[in-house]
Amino acid sequence: MKEKRNFFIVICLLACILVSGCGSKKAKDQWQDGYYTAMMEEYSFGWREYVTICVMDSKIASVEYNAKNASGFVKSWDNVYMGNMNSVNGTYPNRYTRFYAAQLLEEQSADNIDMLAGASSSGGNFRRLAAAVLECAERGDTEIALVPVEKDAGE
Repeated sequence: MKEKRNFFIVICLLACILVSGCGSKKAKDQWQDGYYTAMMEEYSFGWREYVTICVMDSKIASVEYNAKNASGFVKSWDNVYMGNMNSVNGTYPNRYTRFYAAQLLEEQSADNIDMLAGASSSGGNFRRLAAAVLECAERGDTEIALVPVEKDAGE
């Protein structure tokens, strides 16, 4: 009788281990391979931010975060903007776009993205864009997802 009870306990423990291990893997396996983009619905101060990811083998393989103006010029390439922003905020687009993109690539999640001092508004937009692009990857939807601009409470 004691052997049957021990055998039952071992089987239950193995089942628990298998179920818990499969649960964490399932979350990452739900992303479909491909390229996905989320973009802010409107321009803000002349720039429209976007995030593009490449998913391979159900993992994020690359992340691009940036902004473009109406003519298609990329914000992180704007040296004048960089100099002005760096002198006021202590950071600049080429730095903070890489900072946020690296976190998404490393963590494989839009949760718990750390904010960078001087670029918290872009950090908030990045979180929302990253969440939207990961939803697209879950559905396998390669259309560009448009994310509404969050209005300040004072506006």
